[in-house]
Amino acid sequence: MSNVDAAEIAKFSELAHRWWDPNSEFRPLHEINPLRLKWIDKLAPLAGRKVLDVGCGGGILAEAMAGAGATVSGIDLSEKALKVAKLHLYESGKQVDYQLISAEDYAAQHAGEFDVVTCMEMLEHVPDPASVVAACAKLVKPGGRVFFSTLNRNAKSYLFAIIGAEYVLKLLPRGTHDYAKFIQPAELARMAREAGLDTEELTGMTYNPLTKVYRLEADTDVNYLLATRKSET
Repeated sequence: MSNVDAAEIAKFSELAHRWWDPNSEFRPLHEINPLRLKWIDKLAPLAGRKVLDVGCGGGILAEAMAGAGATVSGIDLSEKALKVAKLHLYESGKQVDYQLISAEDYAAQHAGEFDVVTCMEMLEHVPDPASVVAACAKLVKPGGRVFFSTLNRNAKSYLFAIIGAEYVLKLLPRGTHDYAKFIQPAELARMAREAGLDTEELTGMTYNPLTKVYRLEADTDVNYLLATRKSET
């Protein structure tokens, strides 16, 4: 439990009851979810797969993957977020196994059990992202895929993700992100490589404030997604 930022957990726990409100602070997650689900399903078709969502929060992506035919587990360290996630299953009728546990501890118990592991919008909220990446690599089967998404670290990402998103457009509550914790794609690729994961695809996610539309594009300056694959050997 050393790789935990108590302030980050408290921040998201305080908002947990609004997780499934598409007009709340979590609106961006609702809007990007179809994009990331389609991207994951394209590279690793989810139907019939055993999938783990690391840092699942209230379950937006986990439920969507279950809806795509996967057998899904979700782990998080926010008890309040997990309670919301479990309650929402009664409304959606989906099946997801949610557990309150860290990625590292879960990996010690379930090494090599999953076809697909996702860790989205989570690495920038932990003290040691490399430890989470290594845990994800341990959890996936040989030949399986691990998907990450996070924020790049540069002047443009500071302007767009913090000044723009939190202060000007108010897409996110102030203080949602700490620029010092942003991760450059090369840094994340290195963490993945050191954990035994090979990079398969890097793509960016952009937001147009005029049309209010998110897109997956080549521009990785701010938000980006990384698809990796664990070696067969």
